[in-house]
Amino acid sequence: MEFTQVISIAGYAIEAVGVLVVVAGSCISSCAFLRSYRTLPEGVAYKSYRRQLGRSIILGLEFLIAGDIIRTVVVADTFENVAILGLIILIRTFLSVTLHLEIEGRWPWQPEPPAAGAPQRD
Repeated sequence: MEFTQVISIAGYAIEAVGVLVVVAGSCISSCAFLRSYRTLPEGVAYKSYRRQLGRSIILGLEFLIAGDIIRTVVVADTFENVAILGLIILIRTFLSVTLHLEIEGRWPWQPEPPAAGAPQRD
């Protein structure tokens, strides 16, 4: 088996892991939501569900980007393929950043607000 074939298979395997992460995260988040939506206060279960689901999507996107990079750069290193890869990464990065904003309520580069009741640092 050629080196490029091994790398191509590795790229597809990493992408498959990304898909599995999204599917498993969706199932786990949905099951947790169905178990807790009646016992938690109104809106808390839904916010938790959205946060867990969004995090699994973001993690899955990271695996998909890694697989694309491996397959495009190592296997098909033409300028056209690299340009398409750049566009795919740009779109997926935009999705990750907007999902993070939606889930956390802040941009990824903004610090987390201090927890309620936590001592203030000077």
